[in-house]
Amino acid sequence: MVTELVKSENSYQTAFHSVREVSPTVPWLELVRSSAMDRFEQLGFPPVHEEDWKYTNLAALAKESFVPATTSTGSVDVSGFAYPETEGAHLVVVNGFLREDLSQTSGLGDAVAVDLFSAAADARYNKIIRKYLARNAGYHNNGLTALNTAFLQSGVFLWIPKNVKVETPLQITFVAEGDQSASFPRVLVVAEENSSATLIESFVGEGRYFTNATVEVVVKDGAHLEHYRLQRESTNAFHTSTTSVELGRASRYDTTSINLGAQLSRHDISVVMDHEGAETSVDGLYMVDSDQHSDTHSVIDHKQPHCNSHQLYKGILDGNGRAVFNGKVFVREGAQKTDAMQTNKNLLLSEKARVDTKPQLEIYADDVKCAHGAAVGQIDPEELFYLETRGIGPELGRNLLTYGFAEEVIAKIKIESIRSELDQIVLRQLHANLET
Repeated sequence: MVTELVKSENSYQTAFHSVREVSPTVPWLELVRSSAMDRFEQLGFPPVHEEDWKYTNLAALAKESFVPATTSTGSVDVSGFAYPETEGAHLVVVNGFLREDLSQTSGLGDAVAVDLFSAAADARYNKIIRKYLARNAGYHNNGLTALNTAFLQSGVFLWIPKNVKVETPLQITFVAEGDQSASFPRVLVVAEENSSATLIESFVGEGRYFTNATVEVVVKDGAHLEHYRLQRESTNAFHTSTTSVELGRASRYDTTSINLGAQLSRHDISVVMDHEGAETSVDGLYMVDSDQHSDTHSVIDHKQPHCNSHQLYKGILDGNGRAVFNGKVFVREGAQKTDAMQTNKNLLLSEKARVDTKPQLEIYADDVKCAHGAAVGQIDPEELFYLETRGIGPELGRNLLTYGFAEEVIAKIKIESIRSELDQIVLRQLHANLET
């Protein structure tokens, strides 16, 4: 396994030198990219002997000869992926490159959504990007984030000015094209004071490929961001992603992540509350079937008093699917009046399915309200029997109970077309319908 990891790392190092020769140059960003590549050479892919990776083995990923994308051209039909609510605010990113010819920004009002790499050289945005890029999603201790930063060639910069409220949700559709390709989507979101917006990330693709995404979010004082993330990659693909968030005073960040696709997927999300009065809701649903592996690691860091966090993650596993959930809540010394709740529930539809769940609380303050819990089980026979006594057959009853289990998370999504689509996806993955 170690040999395969080394081979894969060497191939990325070779590709990096080729990319650097053809990509535009922004001097300060070039230093960041080179530093990130040096760090990746030191760290490599995370090995299983690291505690946070003990249940997710990247050996299968390392065996693949994925080629980093260097450009994106040609026609791509994304009409089927756009939600009606996002008309006029839809960005299309193909193999990590923002395609302005396929994107729409007329519905964004005073908000700015542009190519991240180009914005780094623009005098209007240079200072903002230099301040926040690679700050929260640091690459010094994470080989995958280092790899993403090293191959930063495009991406999305979303800037919401002070007091601006963006009514139309912004959708970013990440499309992976080409077998054996590797793409490195990058997004930087800065929501200035008292602004508000809704962001939708949607990952799609066909074939066998590798997506390694990084999203950094800065929500300043009094701002509010709703963030939805839909991962529907090909079941032959590999997907790793990092979402890093920092919250200002009295700000709010609500996110719901839906993980359905990929052969192997890993999502790391961290939320840092270093100012009083910040609030966050971090929810998610993962559904895995035969030969799928889904891993979610979350860290919610309460550094200041009077901050609230609530987290609900649910998993539905069938076949020989495998899932991992590891959630950590830190309450730092002095972070009094913290209110933190963390829950992970898993429904096993097969005797071969397996989940490893580990919610954690680490508390260094004494005036707090904190709780966590985890549950793993199968469909309750008594609930199924109750439905049967009402004339509902066993198969339909099983589907109803499974659908209801998922609906608690799906219902948190405020965009109707997304909720409707997810309802249909859940039913398709159950190979069922709810008709009698």
